[in-house]
Amino acid sequence: MSAGPSNDAADEAPAADSDVELRSRGYPALMLVAALVGIPLSLLVFGFLAAVHWLEHVVWETLPASLGFEELPTWWPIATIGSAGVLVALAVKHLPGRGGHVPAMGFDASPTTPGHVPGIVLAATTGWVLGAVIGPEAPLFAMGSGLALLAANAAKVPGDARTAALVAASGSAAAVSAVFGNPLVAVIMYLEVVGLGRRRTMLLVLPCLVSSGVGALVFTGLGRWTGLDVDALAIPHLEPARLDIADVVWTFPVAAVVAVATWGIFAIGRRTARLATSRTMVITVAAGLVAGSSAALYAVLTGRSPAEVALSGQGLLPTLATQPGQWSTGALVTLLLCKGLAYAVCLGAFRGGPVFPAIFIGAAFGVLASSLVPGIGTVPGLAIGMAAGAAVTRLPVTSVVLVVLLLGDAAAGQVPVVILAAVTAMVVDELLSDFFSRSKEKEPGARGLPGLWTVVGPTPGAASARREGSS
Repeated sequence: MSAGPSNDAADEAPAADSDVELRSRGYPALMLVAALVGIPLSLLVFGFLAAVHWLEHVVWETLPASLGFEELPTWWPIATIGSAGVLVALAVKHLPGRGGHVPAMGFDASPTTPGHVPGIVLAATTGWVLGAVIGPEAPLFAMGSGLALLAANAAKVPGDARTAALVAASGSAAAVSAVFGNPLVAVIMYLEVVGLGRRRTMLLVLPCLVSSGVGALVFTGLGRWTGLDVDALAIPHLEPARLDIADVVWTFPVAAVVAVATWGIFAIGRRTARLATSRTMVITVAAGLVAGSSAALYAVLTGRSPAEVALSGQGLLPTLATQPGQWSTGALVTLLLCKGLAYAVCLGAFRGGPVFPAIFIGAAFGVLASSLVPGIGTVPGLAIGMAAGAAVTRLPVTSVVLVVLLLGDAAAGQVPVVILAAVTAMVVDELLSDFFSRSKEKEPGARGLPGLWTVVGPTPGAASARREGSS
């Protein structure tokens, strides 16, 4: 995601102002506000994620069993994701905030109006619980931002628009750190999305670190004390593996293939999003039916559960990583095709985040490569695939850090291929975008939305102007 053409130049002019603000009396108070915001936000996010996981269990396990089904029916995701399409479309059409930003368009770190939070959370949660192939990170961005601003307004925290933007950023970091299981991932992601230069980075990063660190501490403690299952994305019990020369050599072609596939998925998602702008109900319901039918087709062709195609893939990733032998080569290919199509249409019509399904699809590519290509181990294949899949979201550093954390102890020898895969995927993505932009007018609003830069930076009105120009 581009940081904008004027980062370095713009940084030099207000450098003195930034230093003054960092050393001002009000900045420590802002740090205290960030720390205090992290505590209640973590409590709310903990309850929210616990409720969402419980609802997923009800929809995908308890309810089918109570209706007398020993296994999840093949048609189940058609009904659930199709119903989600209706509910999400209603939220987008009639609730403030239009359900939040479209995941196919990348992340937007602009502060969220508190009044938009209910509609954003409702739209994202409905799709998430009922099986849309989306992740939770984007609505948590909005939830943290909006609730932090609401708390700051209620407490009458003094300050201007810049102070409000920093409070919103700290709230987003606290909320997102919960789902990724590490405050550093949240802060790095936020910095990449915002794209600030070095001066304003320091102004932003300290409140985000404080808020996300306090929030992660509270979140971890709540999980242990209550025993509720709200685990973040993680791959437990993954055995370390030695990195061989073949793994390094194959990193480039495997990452390139993953990048081409995910680029195509995002292209379909952006096309779906453009169609949904004028025909929200029709396109969103159609996308839900396509995603549900893809899951049903996968179940028919492989004899496996349709839930493996539905949902974000967060719950299935540990099994795929540690027990890849459960899937035959044909089943993996079918999984990639069906989940890729479901992910593509959900990216453009539903509301949520793009990271979790991208990581899962990359992991599935990596497992498939390890079974087809001689010399690639399962763990290196996973590392390469996940890094390449996540990098196409245009957050390369976040992708590397997140994959390393996901791999846990197994990451010790895999860091080189993780970095190479992320860089390769970014380069391929840029080349594809440049190639197709030469043959037709560049698509407006595709990825790279303006974010907090326009609030912290010298041109506060640029975000809305560019957003209107791209709609």
